[in-house]
Amino acid sequence: MEPVEKDRKRKPPGTPDAAALRRLPSVDECLRAAQDDGALMAAGRAPRAETIRRALAELRARIAAGGEIAARTREELAAVVIADARAALAADQPRMRAVVNGTGVVLHTNLGRAPLAESAIEAIASAARAPVNLEYDLASGGRGERDAIVENELCALTGAAAATVVNNNAAALLIALNTLANGREAIVSRGELIEIGGSFRLPELMALSGARLREVGTTNRTHPEDYVRAIGAETAILLKVHPSNYRIVGFTAAVGLAEMAAIARTHQLVAMEDLGAGALIDLSAYGLPREPLVGERIAAGADLVTFSGDKLLGGPQAGIIVGRRDLIERIRRNPLKRALRCDKLTLAALAATLSIYRRDDDPAERLPALRMLRRKAAELERIARAAREILTARLGAGFTLEVIESTGEIGSGAQPAAQLESRAVRITHPERSPDAIAALFRRARPPVIGRIRDGAFLIDVRAIEDAAALAVAIEPD
Repeated sequence: MEPVEKDRKRKPPGTPDAAALRRLPSVDECLRAAQDDGALMAAGRAPRAETIRRALAELRARIAAGGEIAARTREELAAVVIADARAALAADQPRMRAVVNGTGVVLHTNLGRAPLAESAIEAIASAARAPVNLEYDLASGGRGERDAIVENELCALTGAAAATVVNNNAAALLIALNTLANGREAIVSRGELIEIGGSFRLPELMALSGARLREVGTTNRTHPEDYVRAIGAETAILLKVHPSNYRIVGFTAAVGLAEMAAIARTHQLVAMEDLGAGALIDLSAYGLPREPLVGERIAAGADLVTFSGDKLLGGPQAGIIVGRRDLIERIRRNPLKRALRCDKLTLAALAATLSIYRRDDDPAERLPALRMLRRKAAELERIARAAREILTARLGAGFTLEVIESTGEIGSGAQPAAQLESRAVRITHPERSPDAIAALFRRARPPVIGRIRDGAFLIDVRAIEDAAALAVAIEPD
């Protein structure tokens, strides 16, 4: 270690520290000193060297500008460079990163909702690496329709005559209303005027579409005659909205879809339903609450049904519209369709997901979201116990970890009242708050997102495929 001058005269503020500039280590010295730094060594040699070179140049400029540097020895200055390089490398990480979902919410909107099936991931990769017949008819050699990639599967699964796809379910509702009710009225029960995530409200979306909202009934009770009395010359649509993210209980009454559709037919109007989550199969077979099936709604008389691709369906983000062919064709001709259409990657993943529903006896075997939703307590207990052992080794002394009973959720507004029995690893520390422990796990590689409850940090295993996913690198504070 180099000696440091004693009794150095205090330099005026803003004066460069010439001694510190002379002691600055070389890039090679910093690289050798970084060999025990896990974060820097995880990067390739070229990015590591370039990051250290930039950090060294910035430190030199800071000292030359008269900045105060506590480090004095060559080794201390090298440590400053390495710390700065580590911080810069962390800041250069991609903004979108894989995380471990320990929240217990399977379809977590903030974490990307449904994880895709392997066949859907492969379909995305295949479509990404080569040209595809996105809008090319191989039989005729002419222009094709991109909806054709998924339309046959959707019609077979729902019983609808035609189908089209846009980029999410809000877009599906927007384009349908804009096409069929722009400048006219759409009648909706007051009890179905929902607000979805991000404070987006149905009345606002309808106003943007150009449709005029006509409310009927009351918050808790709507009757068939309410619809009939409201119908006038300006009415275009009777719209039913599935209240997937809340429940009204007690003294209630609602008009069923079949009855509403019959009223619509009598008055030559369109009967439309927004299902939101949109299930293709009966989830009660997996021990989950039953959701209305898209096929059942078509059979009940809906002229159009809209639903999401990335919720209970378990596919990519998409807004799906199925129903009467003449109405679907009108929607396709709307100029908004080009603005809201899906790209080849989304359509490839959706087609692969729909193929699982059509061709597999048990779609949950291949669809991760459904597989996670139907898990039993014994499996979750096994994963949680294995996770506790892994995390105990990762965290070291001072932390207390225990497996506890927990409750998970379906998520994304689907069945909000449904509680899924689950298991979680409860983590506490006598000198660390739950927020501090949560922050520690968010800094892990990959980050682990859990939740805080009753004064402890919990990692719920309901949406974690296997305990091995928690073999993460945890950086000490």
